[in-house]
Amino acid sequence: MTKRLQNKIAESRWALPVITIYSLIACLSGGIVKEGLWLQTGMLATSAYMMVELNNANSLIRIYSRMVSCSFLVMTVMSLFLFKALTTGVVQLCIIVMMQLLFKTYQEQSATGRVFYAFIALGICSLYFVQILYFVPVIWVMMAVYLMDFSPKTWAASLIGIIVPYWFAAAYYAYTGTIQNLGSHFLELLQFEKPFCFASLDSHHLVTLVFVTLLALTGAVHFLLYSYQDRIKTRLFYEIFITLDACCLIFIMLQPQHFDYLLSLMIIFTAPLIGHFISLTHSRLSNIFFIVVTLISLFITAYNLWLPSTIF
Repeated sequence: MTKRLQNKIAESRWALPVITIYSLIACLSGGIVKEGLWLQTGMLATSAYMMVELNNANSLIRIYSRMVSCSFLVMTVMSLFLFKALTTGVVQLCIIVMMQLLFKTYQEQSATGRVFYAFIALGICSLYFVQILYFVPVIWVMMAVYLMDFSPKTWAASLIGIIVPYWFAAAYYAYTGTIQNLGSHFLELLQFEKPFCFASLDSHHLVTLVFVTLLALTGAVHFLLYSYQDRIKTRLFYEIFITLDACCLIFIMLQPQHFDYLLSLMIIFTAPLIGHFISLTHSRLSNIFFIVVTLISLFITAYNLWLPSTIF
């Protein structure tokens, strides 16, 4: 089998170090020193490491490849407008931690501890992005259908896990005399804006969304066509990524005001899909696609870094 450029890069042990340096340069160019975005950068580094662990622990790609974490870093630094809010990085990291823990419960209906901690991460995420709670029923369904770990015990553990962060939040609000803020927080779940109204998004957001969606579709279609080559466990994990990616995209279409949080989640779920495609395709066409995608990624990164935005 001929190894093309994409395969040499995908299987290289230098891929992740090079992309890490590239990401650092992009972050420096984006003003992490000038604007003091050190916490955001730390969140990105931690999230990237967790993506490496997610890939390693679950063998998401059946050959040696760092394309999952590399794809995650490239898409994240391409979307550096997400760095403006620390909360976006917190949400992203919490969801990666949740996925890491939930995947370890595969076919274990008594894994209440890991489910509990996974949903604590989701609960912390909801403190910053309460609309993530809309995903809870979807996650329960995926636990039952894909992870096969759903039981009355794990369901109860998930509920308690979500509630735990709010125990601490309620104590803080009570101490500061602002307990009404807790009610206001949950009222945001009932606040809806006009669907498909993208007036609040500029070209930077839209171009990035279209590109990430293209990568997600490419990776999803390729996986569905060739999923028979992977283990059953791996197939189920990828079906989770595809489902959550689709949910995020639909949510963006219906409520675009939550764009930043949802795009950061799409990047998490798209990274394994496009990483799988880059690592396991070998055709001349896929090699051309890889080169084109790389060039477009560089262009969008430069576009988001140096051309003025009407939002920031």
